[in-house]
Amino acid sequence: MEKLVLGPFSRAAGTVRLPGSKSISNRVLLLAALADGETVVDNLLASDDTKVMLDALAHLGVGLERDGDRCTVRGVGGVFPVKQGELFLGNAGTAVRPLTAALALSGGDYRVYGVARMHERPIGDLVDGLRQIGAAIDYEQNDGYPPLRIRPAQVAAHAPIRVRGDVSSQFLTALLLTLPLVAHAAPIVIEVQGELISKPYIEITTRLMARFGVNVEREDWARFTIPAGARYRSPGRIAVEGDASSASYFLAAGAIGGGPLRVDGVGHTSIQGDVRFADALAQMGANVSVGDEWIEVRGVENENGRLKAIDMDFNLIPDAAMTIAVAALFADGPSTLRNIASWRVKETDRIAAMATELRKVGATVEEGPDYLVVTPPAQLTPNAAIDTYDDHRMAMCFSLVSLAGVPVTINDPRCVAKTFPDYFDRFGAVTHR
Repeated sequence: MEKLVLGPFSRAAGTVRLPGSKSISNRVLLLAALADGETVVDNLLASDDTKVMLDALAHLGVGLERDGDRCTVRGVGGVFPVKQGELFLGNAGTAVRPLTAALALSGGDYRVYGVARMHERPIGDLVDGLRQIGAAIDYEQNDGYPPLRIRPAQVAAHAPIRVRGDVSSQFLTALLLTLPLVAHAAPIVIEVQGELISKPYIEITTRLMARFGVNVEREDWARFTIPAGARYRSPGRIAVEGDASSASYFLAAGAIGGGPLRVDGVGHTSIQGDVRFADALAQMGANVSVGDEWIEVRGVENENGRLKAIDMDFNLIPDAAMTIAVAALFADGPSTLRNIASWRVKETDRIAAMATELRKVGATVEEGPDYLVVTPPAQLTPNAAIDTYDDHRMAMCFSLVSLAGVPVTINDPRCVAKTFPDYFDRFGAVTHR
């Protein structure tokens, strides 16, 4: 297994230009593919997750031209023209969920599969929602999980579609993105059962749909209405803003390593909920400044030089919350991360993985079904070897340990290719001994 030794570092400062957002990139690619007209997408993320989406769209008959971080997409104006295929989607939740829905409405015969971990990530609530309108989807192995077999079917949305909201917001996103493909003379209604988690990601979905001409009405995060006759139309050109989840590692580095550390690409104008990570850092005592398209962080100014312990609900920003769990190693007491049950069904069981790896560096960790309590040690354990579980965020989060003045080893560092292939080069450019 490849290993990467980082640190010891004592300071972090500089400027980082963020790569494009994964969540926005894959949503925009699908919307552009389904729309009427040609769309030029700027600042498209180059990563494993966007690659599987691009490969799938090309296989399904969508015209694509790449030129660096720019991609021209020739929309098919509705359902996919290619009616048969096997689609490998790796471990990309932002690809497998919406593509499953789009394929179920395209009138073809398809197989959808991924890596072993993808076959452990739930998709049953989405499949149940699609079956309510007549979609023909079968499980090849375990009920509720990929791989899936999708067959031609007559679909129609005559009654409200009900979908659970408390496991993954991607199920609702998948339905919202693809239901305009269903011929409908009347509005289509989706009703969310239970508490909707990760609401900011639904906000991303609906705002991007509006850019492509479909305006969704929302009632208290429980009922969503797609207008009658809705159809996607290209906006001509669209730019992907920087990835706010990826920003969290550098912002935390600025808080821990003194800064100033600035990220360019997200700020007040961002449509991503993870920009609220900066608010969490501010609650921990970091000095945070925010512009329209940038955020800058400096370290704390107090007697002990440590961040303040935090007790916070992270339901709205579960991905960025992982960075807080590691930043808690630098706090002045126990920190509690609440309402993070969705970590259990991500690229790995992130609650269990985070607890295991935090203990390696000396933390005392209490692990619950939907929470973590992290008590920092007086001194972090040097030379810990961090397992990453083929999870890009585990690798990037634990790079911050090196700012404690101790070296840390990251096992399988290339797993960051899922969303940020050159992360460690960027991290190395802003960290100093």
